[in-house]
Amino acid sequence: MSNQNRRKLLFGAATCLVLAGLPAPVFAQAFDGYDDDRLYQDAAGALYRKRGGQYVPYSGRVVHGRPVPGSDADLDAEAYARRRAERYGEPPPETPNPSAPGGQIQTPRPPAPGQAGWQLPPQQPDNGPIDYARAYGTVSGEPFPVAAIPFKKFNQTYLRQEVDFRTTEPPGTIVIDPKARFLYLVLPGGRARRYGVGVGKQGFAWSGTATINSKQAWPDWYPPKEMIARRPDLAGQVDKLQSGLGVPGGARNPLGARAMYLWQNNKDTLFRIHGTLEPHTIGQSVSSGCIRMINQDAIDLFNRVEVGTRVVVLG
Repeated sequence: MSNQNRRKLLFGAATCLVLAGLPAPVFAQAFDGYDDDRLYQDAAGALYRKRGGQYVPYSGRVVHGRPVPGSDADLDAEAYARRRAERYGEPPPETPNPSAPGGQIQTPRPPAPGQAGWQLPPQQPDNGPIDYARAYGTVSGEPFPVAAIPFKKFNQTYLRQEVDFRTTEPPGTIVIDPKARFLYLVLPGGRARRYGVGVGKQGFAWSGTATINSKQAWPDWYPPKEMIARRPDLAGQVDKLQSGLGVPGGARNPLGARAMYLWQNNKDTLFRIHGTLEPHTIGQSVSSGCIRMINQDAIDLFNRVEVGTRVVVLG
């Protein structure tokens, strides 16, 4: 990756961190042209902002119940939603009408799954014996569907299981063995929780030590320009999102239901541990360097690790 692209990436990440930490009064000052820094919600759950006493649809980012500067997709929210509907097969949006019966503006309430500002509820990992029918069944409570996996047709070696694992790494560390196509979450007592993974194909493999810098559920995907150059077909799949050209999080996103972002020496490696739309590729060398997992396994791992987790990728 060029130094120019790396600087752009780090600047964008730093900007997000700075904005997320701003107190509410600073938010208010940053939004010239709006009456206040509040969000409003109608009975159907749609979000709005006030401008000149009028309610304007808002579809940008939300942090602590406040709109985030720089994510004002609210200026063309309906057109943006319709483009998504056309490109990704989502239901077309209904034109909001806050003045219609039952559509009066009210104080914001917690957003429903899939709406701006929605966050996953706390999830506890299942530490009981692994029941594959349950472990790889349909996942409920998600904003997008996670279908059951026909696990009986899979190579059983790559299904999640607890195994003996000798390592000098402390419990809580993730160890990835690309050659064997396994990801291990180190447990106490010489044990590990092992998952089958898909790894980078020849020319895209990588190794070393990294740290999980962030975790995201249903993340947007921003393919590097170099990848789009290699894969011209991607140009027809990306759309203009808040951080550039990408694919919005959802059932058609290559990162799947979860992503864990790997950094080295305080820099984004651009490699992720993530879910996949192609569970049949687990156990193969198919990716551009990222570590892909069955969505159910990515969710399980996501619930067990924290930001700051050490990740060791064997050479």
